[in-house]
Amino acid sequence: MSKTYSRSGLQLTEHFEGCKLIGYLDVKGIPTNGFGHTGPDVYESQVITQEQANAWLLQDVQNAVNHVNSLVSVPLTQDEFNALIDFAFNCGCEAFAGSTMLRLLNAGDYKNSALEFTKWDKAGGRIVAGLLRRRISEEEEFNGQA
Repeated sequence: MSKTYSRSGLQLTEHFEGCKLIGYLDVKGIPTNGFGHTGPDVYESQVITQEQANAWLLQDVQNAVNHVNSLVSVPLTQDEFNALIDFAFNCGCEAFAGSTMLRLLNAGDYKNSALEFTKWDKAGGRIVAGLLRRRISEEEEFNGQA
């Protein structure tokens, strides 16, 4: 059965992404706008409205929801699902699809799967404190400790 992202999960994503209404280059040099939205429709210094940022957020979250629902083959609690959505949203659905985290989870190894979150704390080959904080929050959410 497909799950949906809860309001508390969306708040987790909004908190860590923050919202910028002027396009910028992220730490990897990728044009980004709104709540971490990237793609061919985004460029540096692009000005958008809050409504556009909100619409992109919901579109990007739904993409992550669809991928997680299709990739995970074991039952998930709402907290586990929320953590995986935030992770896939931030790291990318393709990265999640090829991750050890997903392989362990689908093998039923929830405990060791949760330990994979903090291994994704780098951008451009460097540890980023904000990413580590986010991964710790996702792990706590996954384990029902948020």
